Amino acid sequence: MDLRPDPTFHASPRLAMQAPAETHAYTLLLSPDASQPDALAVIDVNPASPRYGQVVHTVPMTARGDELHHFGWNACSSALSPLTGHAFLQRRYLVIPGMRSSRIYIVDTRPDPTQARIHKVIEPEEVFRKTGYSRPHTVHCGPDGIYVSTLGGAGPDGTDGAPGIFIMDCETFEVLGRWEIDRGPQDKHYDFWWNLPRDYMVSSEWALPPQFERGLVPEDLLANRYGHRLHFWDLRARRNVQTIDLGAQHQMALEVRPAHDPVREYGFVGVVVDTTNLEGSIWTWWREGGQFHIEKTATIPPEPAAADDLPPLLKGFGAVPPLVTDIDLSLDDRFLYVSCWGTGEMRQYDVSDPRKPRQTGSVHVGGIVRRTPHPDGQPFAGGPQMVEISRDGRRVYWTNSLYSTWDDQFYPDGVPGTQVMAHAGPEGGLTLDDRFRVTFPDGYRAHQIRLEGGDCSTDSFCYTSVQAPEHA
Repeated sequence: MDLRPDPTFHASPRLAMQAPAETHAYTLLLSPDASQPDALAVIDVNPASPRYGQVVHTVPMTARGDELHHFGWNACSSALSPLTGHAFLQRRYLVIPGMRSSRIYIVDTRPDPTQARIHKVIEPEEVFRKTGYSRPHTVHCGPDGIYVSTLGGAGPDGTDGAPGIFIMDCETFEVLGRWEIDRGPQDKHYDFWWNLPRDYMVSSEWALPPQFERGLVPEDLLANRYGHRLHFWDLRARRNVQTIDLGAQHQMALEVRPAHDPVREYGFVGVVVDTTNLEGSIWTWWREGGQFHIEKTATIPPEPAAADDLPPLLKGFGAVPPLVTDIDLSLDDRFLYVSCWGTGEMRQYDVSDPRKPRQTGSVHVGGIVRRTPHPDGQPFAGGPQMVEISRDGRRVYWTNSLYSTWDDQFYPDGVPGTQVMAHAGPEGGLTLDDRFRVTFPDGYRAHQIRLEGGDCSTDSFCYTSVQAPEHA
């Protein structure tokens, strides 16, 4: 243990924005047919390097069939909370959950990311025994431990009891137990995040394991049986204090992105599809008068398409839904990025007024029907999916795979792993970098990205920014 806080921990979002630029990115690779172990790729993202945009190291996992998903750090800026004693941890280990296997890998990135290696493997039996949960999905470093959300309860199909969140020790990586004390009506899970000083958490819903593991179930989608609620929690009391239903037609409320500056009590959630018209949507929540409120603040329409150009799942609709599968918010809380995986578009919105998003940028690459090539002239399969933003807000990275069985339904010709990057203008606008296009080894697909030193969906901050920009 060092006796000084890790220099990559920042008290406020503004201080994090002023930190040195990332030189390496970490990207999860999955083997959709489980013919080889999933892996972690380390990518050189330093534009001055001769290996810019190349994989410089790979860490294969120890088993097959994990389906690695939304990983995170053992510790981050939340460790600077004045209410806990973890300020002297290091942002050193990546905590990587296997969504199909319920296995969790701990990867040590110090002292050199190009020599990262597996530090510990937590077998699924420990997760089952200590939590009663399965299918770990999202990892967040909190001030008092590592929080891991799950998509399944107990039993072979994960439906014996509701899924939830469990806690791991941030130094020993021991699984400690369930986080919830009173879950209220919450019976599905997906993403979660919080406002630490305001002492609340928000969580979202995707589906139960039988609704996603073998692919999207059309009958369940058309019957509006996927998740469509947000849950708000008292973080310290670990209880559900309010649940808001977005309306059953708003299927699959996925990524939640609270404002980074804790003085701002609002955030955003993306909805994959409206079953009445196939549009995707962005919603803004806020707290006022002790209650949480939410409204739909942006919509993205489907694109008409000939049935012959559509995969079997969509032929009867005559259109491509945008499929909003990820969103991410810049550290200054100004720009929201929206992945439209179906139509092959990355959108940028100015959310200076969080209840009135204004589109300021867009690039197309891939897409079910468009199939827009990358600026380097090479084809791009799939569409923009997991998105990550540099701390200074100037670089936006994304990959192209959602989940193996869903990839196969929407992109039956295959989704070879790819990662790209766009430059973001200070006042808005996106331009794809024609030099940066990462091609991964054959047989792998690419999912979540983390950036060296932290990024916009990793850290939560304990102190407000000073000298806030004019748009705040």
